[in-house]
Amino acid sequence: MLDIHFSLMLFVLVLFLILLVVLNRMLFQPLLKFMDDRDRSIAKDLEAAKGLSGNSDELKAKAEENISRAKSEAAAIRQRVVEEEKALAASRVETKQRELEQAYAEFIENLASEKEALKNELLSQMPLFKENLKAKFSKL
Repeated sequence: MLDIHFSLMLFVLVLFLILLVVLNRMLFQPLLKFMDDRDRSIAKDLEAAKGLSGNSDELKAKAEENISRAKSEAAAIRQRVVEEEKALAASRVETKQRELEQAYAEFIENLASEKEALKNELLSQMPLFKENLKAKFSKL
């Protein structure tokens, strides 16, 4: 049969307990400490990320506010430029109208003087026309 040696069993038991104590100090405690440190680091990084996301929301709101302000300023500048260009175009149209009215008045004066000159010329040639008409009627 089997022969059981209590001294050998006791030696193995003591050796097993010593091995557990050594492994606990050299392997398990450093491993547990590393895992706890890692968990704390992850929790700290999550908190920092939450703080940054809150900060990014604030920055995003500021950026949107700046963009909307810039858009309104651009619209105001565009409106002002359009109004200035309309005023400039209106003054150009007014100037051109005055020039055309002046040219038209000169044309009317010229036409009136030519009309008067033609009338005087026709009146000066009236006796000649009368003689030609008398000659034509006499032939009939």
